[in-house]
Amino acid sequence: MKRLNITLPEELYREIESVPNKSRLIAEALKEKLEREKKKRLAELLIEGYRATKEEERKLNEEWENVTLEEWS
Repeated sequence: MKRLNITLPEELYREIESVPNKSRLIAEALKEKLEREKKKRLAELLIEGYRATKEEERKLNEEWENVTLEEWS
């Protein structure tokens, strides 16, 4: 464990003032936030990857379609 000194806005502090274990609350909230950000970055990378390979995938599908259709002719 590491100890931190943090500063919070007054209104935010008032909301957690009665929470018995503020450290645990803050740690859990931070963990959830970081996990959401990680998932968001991953989704953005996946979208970027799909866009980057979109044209290549289209060409491959077209080639396979042509080969498949040749066999049916």
